[in-house]
Amino acid sequence: MIGGEMSTLSDILEKGRSVPHHAPWPRAVADADAWTSAAQALSEGRLVLLGLWGEGNAVHMALLDEPAGTIGVLSLEGLDSAGYPSIARLHPPALKPERAIRDLTGLEQWGLPDNRPWLDHDRWNLHYPMGKRGVPSSKTAPYTFLPAEGDGLHQIPVGPVHAGIIEPGHFRFTANGETVVRLEERLGYTHKGIEALMAGADLVRGAQLAGRISGDSTVAYAYAFARAVEAALGLAVPPRAVWLRALMAELERLANHLGDIGAICNDAAFPLMLAHCGVLRERVLRASDAAFGHRLMRDRIAPGGVAIDLGDTGLVGLRNLLAEIRRRFPALVELYDNTASLQDRTVGTGKLRVDMAREYGAGGYVGRASGRSFDARWALRYPPYDNLIFDVPVLDDGDVNSRVWIRIREVEQSLSLAEQILDQLPKGPVLTAVPFVSESREGLALVEGFRGDVLVWLRLTPEGIIERCHLRDPSWFQWPLLEAAIEGNIVADFPLCNKSFNCSYSGHDL
Repeated sequence: MIGGEMSTLSDILEKGRSVPHHAPWPRAVADADAWTSAAQALSEGRLVLLGLWGEGNAVHMALLDEPAGTIGVLSLEGLDSAGYPSIARLHPPALKPERAIRDLTGLEQWGLPDNRPWLDHDRWNLHYPMGKRGVPSSKTAPYTFLPAEGDGLHQIPVGPVHAGIIEPGHFRFTANGETVVRLEERLGYTHKGIEALMAGADLVRGAQLAGRISGDSTVAYAYAFARAVEAALGLAVPPRAVWLRALMAELERLANHLGDIGAICNDAAFPLMLAHCGVLRERVLRASDAAFGHRLMRDRIAPGGVAIDLGDTGLVGLRNLLAEIRRRFPALVELYDNTASLQDRTVGTGKLRVDMAREYGAGGYVGRASGRSFDARWALRYPPYDNLIFDVPVLDDGDVNSRVWIRIREVEQSLSLAEQILDQLPKGPVLTAVPFVSESREGLALVEGFRGDVLVWLRLTPEGIIERCHLRDPSWFQWPLLEAAIEGNIVADFPLCNKSFNCSYSGHDL
């Protein structure tokens, strides 16, 4: 509290020591009291947690003041083995990030509600690989799942190895008959050490790593990484490159939403939709390959612009693609809406409460199906979206059906956005050289991926090498909500709920 009134983000940041931070958003080094004030503001819903990460002797927290549309980073520095006040003791969405911070850096949190490891599965050759106190690996106690009490309860372990080609994750169900009483997830099996690999990398290598964090979001990550670098360096991007980036982002969104709509219907025993949506998704991937030289458009966005221009042949191919989807997609929407067996499986299943979506700052179709309208393209209006016309669809029911309908409406919006971009695409160069800056620089970016907002924060050395880079997938704040949404549903509906969330294992585990 300041002067008897609730603290805003600017009030909290003003309590700390301002740090030269070359993004549009400020960073301040706080003391434990200001850190706790931020935790209190989060717990009261006045701020949204965008990210929480650590390094050897510091922790950082990215915060969003949603009504004001502003972002700030609050830091605690000079930490040692004594640790720092836990955010999760007041704000549950911080729990998994804080457990990850402890696994990676060894920094302890005061009052952390859950001291179990998160990313560390006892398979590394040392503990705390990104900390100042890395120690050789030693066997730890077996991971213990949370208990549930009641008569007639039984547990069902699923994974980490699954059928098909999906990534590994363990799901521990506690059920009463067929009804799920509790679901607890165990992730971290796909941990790749991306943030450690980033340290010491040049910008070319950094962009490659960013684009490989989660294969279905390669554009979103490369986009956010490039914008963070450009914010740090004060680098202006050629207008044509700005518009081409957005075009790639909308193509990625189209491909993933089309794929998800079909896959959700397939999990509801209606494979016909999977077949038709799969054809359209394949059309998007082939058109993207023809236009930009790669089906997923990997390594096509770089700091300073884009690595490849869009030629006339590619432009014609994209216009034909958009026309084809506009022609064929409405019939698929009608098929979904008028198939009673589908509605029986999706309506009312896996409901996520509006208050939980807001508490966790859920983005993308998960948040927007449960009443949270945040979309970084709209809220932050980064170019070229400040010159484009589009809506952000929002529903309140929070069930599988709502998450399907948000995807349907976003497909329609992405078609319109891609058409507008092609109509207004400026001419000119597509890449600007990255300048040499003889001082340490920091930058932050928030970009809307198909799952929700992707955050990248980085610090560059005076030589332009990455000193620290944190990349946060929207799944960090969506996985815990899947646990809540499945409670009270039958076990057989879990694949359907899980696919309707479609959280990223790889993006979460980094």
